[in-house]
Amino acid sequence: MGVAMAPSGPAAEFDQPGAGSAHWSRVARETAEDLATDAVARDQAGKPPFDEVSRLRESGLLTLLLPAELGGGGADWTQAYAVVREIAAADGAIGQLLGCHYFTSWSVRSFADPALAARLERRSAAERWCWGGGLARQEPALTLTPDTRGYVLNGRQSYAAGVLVADRLVVRAVRAGTGEPFALVVDPALAGVVADGDTDPFGQRLAAGGSAEFDAVPIAAADVLGSLSADEDVLSPLTALVSPVGRLLSAQLRLGMAEGVLAEAREYSRSGHSHWHPDWPVGSPRDPQVLTAYGELTVLTRSASALADEARRAVQGGLDRGEDLTYEDYAEISVLVAMAEAAASKAAQESTARALDIIGARSASARLGFDRFWRNARTHTLYEPVGHRLQDVGDYFLNGAHPPFVLPV
Repeated sequence: MGVAMAPSGPAAEFDQPGAGSAHWSRVARETAEDLATDAVARDQAGKPPFDEVSRLRESGLLTLLLPAELGGGGADWTQAYAVVREIAAADGAIGQLLGCHYFTSWSVRSFADPALAARLERRSAAERWCWGGGLARQEPALTLTPDTRGYVLNGRQSYAAGVLVADRLVVRAVRAGTGEPFALVVDPALAGVVADGDTDPFGQRLAAGGSAEFDAVPIAAADVLGSLSADEDVLSPLTALVSPVGRLLSAQLRLGMAEGVLAEAREYSRSGHSHWHPDWPVGSPRDPQVLTAYGELTVLTRSASALADEARRAVQGGLDRGEDLTYEDYAEISVLVAMAEAAASKAAQESTARALDIIGARSASARLGFDRFWRNARTHTLYEPVGHRLQDVGDYFLNGAHPPFVLPV
């Protein structure tokens, strides 16, 4: 459970079109080990993660989900979830950055016509773009106004992961006059786009989150990917599956953080001393409180992991069914993902908080950096709370109600 904390350089091989899961597992592990070596220093510096994005780019992980025939890694979401979880165990913020990249770049395929999606994905693979942004509804909404050259985009997106380092942004905007929501792809280098790291969070500081201002930004018709309407005349069950696909990323992030803090606390415990009994090494069979705490957190995390695995199999099965997917199938998958989110949230919050208690007062040392796990997990769960997810689960169980189409933050 968790990543090995031994120093390692980035993966020697770059991405290979159609590379298998063993290749990507190795690349993810080596990249995570590399990130773990300086995770504390990077978190404390809090700089925009240009260097970290370079590490992801050099490893080939940015192309993982892109089709092999277009120059990408050709992997599916099963592999992408595993990669995000591995990276999050070493650095939760970079795990979120990578997860946002996977979701926003993959959403092009979900909302755009095949020719446009292929054009964007081919260029993304060739130039190893890092994607950011977000499709969650916000108020006030960005406004897309038709003009003689296409469209003009105006407004401010209050929070978007990856916005400070992205090569392309995917955002939600409503068309002036009709109010219909659309997904757009925007080049942040365009005149009128200003990214601002104004959120200043106490955790997930390296997720490159911030606000994006759009002041009369010209948008070509080809950069309008498609409708985000939740109307069933527009939204097919397969398109609706975009929501649980993205939300399961959140569960994988939380599980990665939980596994990461337990792995690091275990290593410290094996070489440290108990704050309850200073003469007993932490982790000794003679220290029942430590053993009980580790036992409870292991059960909690493994249980959440099993639920996430069930949700992952359901998501991948739904994607494999394609146009044969029904709305009832979508509802069952969405509810499974909601349960996985709730379980992973509890595992992350419990593990990252109680690991500090196990280690004791020494965990307050900034040099050790144990606090980053708690700060990262708590920040992420504040942006993606699970209370409404539990309501969806209860409503489905009791009344058979289908969860609403809600895209993740």
